[in-house]
Amino acid sequence: MKRKLIVAAIFVAVICASFLLALSISPLKKLEGQIMKDPNKPVVLIVIDSLMNEPLQKVIKEGNAPALAYLMNNGQLHHEMISSYPTMSVTIDSTLLTGTYPDQHQVPGLIWFKEDEKRMISYGSGIGEIWSNGVKNVALDSVVHLNSSHLSKEVQTIHEELAHRNLSSASINGLLYRGNFQHRLNIPKLITVADLLPENIDVNGPAIFSLGTLSQYNSENNRYKFVWNRLGVNNQFTANELNYLIDQKMLPPFTLAYLPDADASIHKHGPEDLKGIQKADQAIQNILNRFPSWEEAIQEVTWIILGDSGQSIVTDDKETALIDLNQLLKDCTFWERENPNAQLAVAVNERMSYIYLIDPQVELSEIVNVLKEDERIGFIAWKSGQTNYVVSPQSDGELEFSREGNFIDEYNQAWRIAGDASILDLNMTNEQRIVY
Repeated sequence: MKRKLIVAAIFVAVICASFLLALSISPLKKLEGQIMKDPNKPVVLIVIDSLMNEPLQKVIKEGNAPALAYLMNNGQLHHEMISSYPTMSVTIDSTLLTGTYPDQHQVPGLIWFKEDEKRMISYGSGIGEIWSNGVKNVALDSVVHLNSSHLSKEVQTIHEELAHRNLSSASINGLLYRGNFQHRLNIPKLITVADLLPENIDVNGPAIFSLGTLSQYNSENNRYKFVWNRLGVNNQFTANELNYLIDQKMLPPFTLAYLPDADASIHKHGPEDLKGIQKADQAIQNILNRFPSWEEAIQEVTWIILGDSGQSIVTDDKETALIDLNQLLKDCTFWERENPNAQLAVAVNERMSYIYLIDPQVELSEIVNVLKEDERIGFIAWKSGQTNYVVSPQSDGELEFSREGNFIDEYNQAWRIAGDASILDLNMTNEQRIVY
């Protein structure tokens, strides 16, 4: 009996392994020999997910990030950076690629409600949200619609702009990649069999486009693109793809490469976690080592290392940390796939949330007043015309702001500001300067 159980267990393990392997198998792409060169040094922008200045300085001081230390010592460090809001990767990446904020590029968060289609858009967060929104919907929105239709066509990505200037570019593991060149994705068979994605998907990206198992150049990545490797969306895969371009002497004028691994580590261990930065540094060492020396690497290529956003500590006490909007707004009905004509749609993006008023009979002021009763909420904001309004449970006042006023911030942007500025921790000097 025991022998039969062991044989059965082995059989199940083999079947599961075969399933996971089949899910990840996809062919290689070939580099086309049509890279438009530039007489200047190529630029490689490496985005490290959740890279923050304080833990970066600490890990460098401890001697555990030699590549980043080398680049800092031989370049410039700009730590007075702020992220676009909300601080969700797809929103930040859209801003990074287009130079515009969500009001223009139209990708407002990881989860948002598409009012013209009366459905929730999700690019993949928690298992519950993915299941609630439909696995197939999440797959299509993430892989296809995010770049093809959700990212506004009224704005240009850096890849599109460079192509218009007859300059090539590359995207490696960037979720936002829209460009002028058509690519066919390599969809693993089991994904198509499960009807999660169609067999043939064409997308428009830069001249060189790599995205995990869906679009791969380097055969060394065959071992780094399995399900347990997040289908190739990992540091090692990114480094190997970039190394392949370097080895083939096919670096285009601009390359955006994304190192995603630190995000999971920081979410698990908190913003003081150093392992994520150390892993990113190892990937960058791997890349710099492709050159005869690191000195030659910085002579031949302009390197930009960028963090996309920071992380904040959230208390472990769920009773304190978790704000149940459904409970707060229990007198309203909430959108679900089975209830598309509800009064409200709530799209939770980590520590912020969008609340959409589907039913025109629901008064905005009523929702605001209910939310103000929970002192854990930092602020509540909405827009009417060109004016933004902000209130807070900690203030009896209201803040109004809009563009093109007399107050100038640290980034030389002009604002009109009226009301209680303390709601957003703003201070104004007598010279009408805004201090954060």
